[in-house]
Amino acid sequence: MSDLMQVELRNLQIEDYRGLVRTMKKAYPNWEDSFWREAQVKKLLEIFPEGQLCVLVNGKVAGAALSLMVDYDRFGDNHTYAQITGNETFSTHTENGDVLYGIDLFIHPEFRSLRLGRRLYDARKELCELDNLKAIVAGGRIPHYKEHAKEMTVRQYIAKVRHKEIHDPVLSFQLANDFHIIKVIKGYLPGDEDSLEFAVLIEWNNVYYEKEEMPVSITKSVVRLGLIQWQMRPFESMNALCEQLEFFVDAVSGYQADFALFPEFVEAPLMAEFNGQSEADAIRNLAVYTEPLLNKFREYAVAYNVNIITGSMPFVEDDGRLLNVGYLCRRDGSYERYEKLHITPSEAQAWGMVGGHKLKTFDTDCGQIGILVCYDVEFPELPRLLAQDGMQLLFVPFLTDTQNGYTRVRNCAMARAIENECYVAIAGAVGNLPRVNNMDIQFAQSAVFTPSDFSFPTNGIKAEATPNTEMTLIVDVDLGLLKDLHHYGSVRNLKDRRTDIYDLKLKRVSKTVQKSGMPIELVTETTNDPL
Repeated sequence: MSDLMQVELRNLQIEDYRGLVRTMKKAYPNWEDSFWREAQVKKLLEIFPEGQLCVLVNGKVAGAALSLMVDYDRFGDNHTYAQITGNETFSTHTENGDVLYGIDLFIHPEFRSLRLGRRLYDARKELCELDNLKAIVAGGRIPHYKEHAKEMTVRQYIAKVRHKEIHDPVLSFQLANDFHIIKVIKGYLPGDEDSLEFAVLIEWNNVYYEKEEMPVSITKSVVRLGLIQWQMRPFESMNALCEQLEFFVDAVSGYQADFALFPEFVEAPLMAEFNGQSEADAIRNLAVYTEPLLNKFREYAVAYNVNIITGSMPFVEDDGRLLNVGYLCRRDGSYERYEKLHITPSEAQAWGMVGGHKLKTFDTDCGQIGILVCYDVEFPELPRLLAQDGMQLLFVPFLTDTQNGYTRVRNCAMARAIENECYVAIAGAVGNLPRVNNMDIQFAQSAVFTPSDFSFPTNGIKAEATPNTEMTLIVDVDLGLLKDLHHYGSVRNLKDRRTDIYDLKLKRVSKTVQKSGMPIELVTETTNDPL
């Protein structure tokens, strides 16, 4: 080693890749193919560049620390390296994570006397504090355990390392850097013969972490849902319609419901006023009631202390596009809009309606929820993307005229509950509107569906309404059961996905430009954050 050395700590760059590989091969001499592929490094730099660190000595890569940001509650302490890294696809990374997870840290043997590993750990700690993450977690190898396995158990070995009776190059270093042991995991990293496939789950707590408070002091575990199976009937005015809406909000609020769910096109009775017009003109004129109804729903949400999912209503954008939208009106007075993404052939042909672009989960005082309008629930990609973003409750306002249409919505909603380990609530309209074209008959049986395991009903149905009868359905769902299912279920639909051979991507619209009068959507592809 030269007497004059220059040490630089910085973020990793793709130009460092060759040096990274050389260092990894030296750091893991007994491990075949012990280096990251270039595509994997590119992926890390794409999704989380600030989490990838390297230290250079005289311009050469001497070590590196690679990390992900994860929602740790989705994994818990019983996980493998493959699960926490998405089978090394890094699909588990999420910008909404609360833990910095170390997936690798290595130093070239030539430079281990320079305490470069400490510099990398200090940089990780600084990043953890800067991003207000609650901890750094990693699965640490114990590479010297193989030498002692015949004479002591892994528990005894760790105790002796703690008391400095034995030196382990990894665990001793981690303990010296203020990490504490959470537990021992068997089978964490298959192929780690030196550790006999044992790993020590370690944690460093960020004492400066400040948890973001919800509007209500804590997120509830048991959530009460109020589904309104709304009967379509003629109303003389918007005020008459609002009287009926307020009646049902008052009714479910009287049972201390946390959510009130209305059906799709809840304002359809008001379209009778425009029945002499073409169907396309009538639905656009109906849209004039959407904003006044939104204001009413916001008022009811606060007055009756219930989060209201308004079903859906037509909305005309500034550029003339006709959308099917709805609103989450929170009981704290705030609100957000959701959009129907998939438009049925009849909606497109009769009304000229087009699909929206927004897909997201919504934060509430009862956790994260998703909302999909009717036909959207028949596309399994959408609920999966929402589940990957933390959704536990999926609300589906719908409107179907026949039992065939209803069966599609119902069966798909039941499947979504199983696939995504969540509750799914569907609410539809019943009755008829004889003076409204294209909205004359309805069929519905509102219900709440669950996953299928021992903690849930054997048929996956928590509760269901009487078919084609106006009524409310009050249902309690326990979110804690979903967490237990995720970690300990008979099957684990989210954890057991083979993200090493398939993945799900979301195209996010970045901007819209006009050309020849037609909107052209420029999109960027980003991998969503699977579990």
